[in-house]
Amino acid sequence: MAIKALVKLNDVAQQDKLIQQISFMLGGEEYGVEVLKAREIIRMPIITKMPNTPHYIEGVINLRGEIVPVISLRKRFGLMEIENNSQTRIIIMEVCGTLIGFIVDSVTEVIRIRSSEIQPPPSIVISGGVELEFITGVCNHAERLLIIMDIDRIFSDDERESFGAIV
Repeated sequence: MAIKALVKLNDVAQQDKLIQQISFMLGGEEYGVEVLKAREIIRMPIITKMPNTPHYIEGVINLRGEIVPVISLRKRFGLMEIENNSQTRIIIMEVCGTLIGFIVDSVTEVIRIRSSEIQPPPSIVISGGVELEFITGVCNHAERLLIIMDIDRIFSDDERESFGAIV
């Protein structure tokens, strides 16, 4: 009987694992993405515009010999555009095996949270449609709400295929 109890405790420990998130600001809200998805965080370089791309694709950059598409998360989320400033960063992330840069207002910190602290987003938020399925949860961290994203689900299959055509 003690063995069964031990197994249950191990299951609970697995369910309540420590998760590291890179937090960033976008339009006054704080978002988090899994730290293992991020390759690096860079300052704003010169971005080469590409013709006939979706409105949220700013262009491409050369990152140590690799051409990387750059996405404006403000445009992707339908937020008002603002001028880039000294805090603006590009987070280079691996999305479904492809490196993509995401422009954010600023990068805040690396946050460690327990998976049990993450609550599902309110149903009214995710009932907006497929385009919001990348929001996986919300976490109350240090008296502020952190919106947890699954970066692999931010684009549709068709959109991911179009990135291959850009680079």
